[in-house]
Amino acid sequence: MATINASMVKELRDRTQAGMADCKNALVETDGDMEKAVEVILKKGIVKAASRAGRIAAEGEVATWISDDGKKGVIVEINSQTDFVSRGDDFKGFVKSVVHVASKAPKDSDLGAHKHPEHPKTIDEVRAELVAKTGENMVIRRWAGLEAKEPNGFVHAYVHAGGKLAVLLHAEGPKGPELTAFVDNVAMQVAAMSPTVVRKDEVTKATIDKQNEIFAAQLKEEGKPEAAWPKILEGKLAKWFTEVTLLGQDNVWDPPAGTIEKVRAETSKKLGGEIKIHAFVRYSLGEGIERGPKEDLAAEVAKQIGT
Repeated sequence: MATINASMVKELRDRTQAGMADCKNALVETDGDMEKAVEVILKKGIVKAASRAGRIAAEGEVATWISDDGKKGVIVEINSQTDFVSRGDDFKGFVKSVVHVASKAPKDSDLGAHKHPEHPKTIDEVRAELVAKTGENMVIRRWAGLEAKEPNGFVHAYVHAGGKLAVLLHAEGPKGPELTAFVDNVAMQVAAMSPTVVRKDEVTKATIDKQNEIFAAQLKEEGKPEAAWPKILEGKLAKWFTEVTLLGQDNVWDPPAGTIEKVRAETSKKLGGEIKIHAFVRYSLGEGIERGPKEDLAAEVAKQIGT
C-alpha cells in the first residue's frame, strides 16, 4: 500500500478541482497512481468539472459577514469564469453558503472540506456540481476572518461595486455615530488607496531593505552622485511610508484634515477616548490572477489561488 501524502492530494486537487476527501479516497483506491486517480475522479460524475478546471476564473464576488454583536467578521472571494454566471441565483446562493461556513470555520481551514449548510454533501462537492451545471469553473479562492476581543472592539465591513471589492476592518473606540462614520470612512480609504499595513512598525526590515535597494537602483540609473544618496533615500523612504501605511496616508474624504493618523487623534480627543485601528483585510476581485494567455493555465490558476 502506497503512502498518500499531502502533496499528492494537492496535486490531484490542482488537476481536477475535486474535493480534498475525494482526492484522498481516489489516491487510496488507486494505490497512489496519479493518472488512475484522475480517471477515478472523472468516473465519479464530475467529468465536466475536471475537464474545465484549467480555465481561468477571475470573475465572481467578494462577500463579507459580520456577527450580530459585531465582534467577528469574515471576508471570502469566490471566482467564476464570467460575470454572467456570477450574477446568477445558483452562484449567489453558493456564495451565501460558503460565507455561512466561513463564519463558523476555524482560521485557515479548507472551506471546501466543510459540510454544506443545507446538504449532506461538502462545499466542494456542491461546487463541483455547479461547475458541471454551468459549464464554468468556480473557485473558492481565499478567505480571512477578524475578531475583536476588546470591550469596545468591533469588526466593520465595507463592500464596494456590488461585490467587486471589499474590506474587513478591526477597530475599537467609544461607541457612537461619530466612531461609526470614522471607521466607515477608513474602510473606504483602504478600498480606494490599498495600504499594505496599518502602521509603520508593521513593515518588516526585509521589506524596507528591499525598497531601499529599489530606490538606490533608481538613483544610480538617474546618475545621481552617490554622496547625495543618503538624504535622497531618506526622503524617498519617508514618502513611501505615507503610501503603504494606512495611518500615514492623507485621508481621501476630507483632504484638508490631513492624514488618517491626524484625523484619528482628533476624533479620539473629541469623543473622549482613544480610537484604535488594529487590522484590515482588503480583497479586490480577481486581483493577482493572470488573465492573459499562458502556456499552462491550470498551473497559473493553482499558483494564484494557492490550492
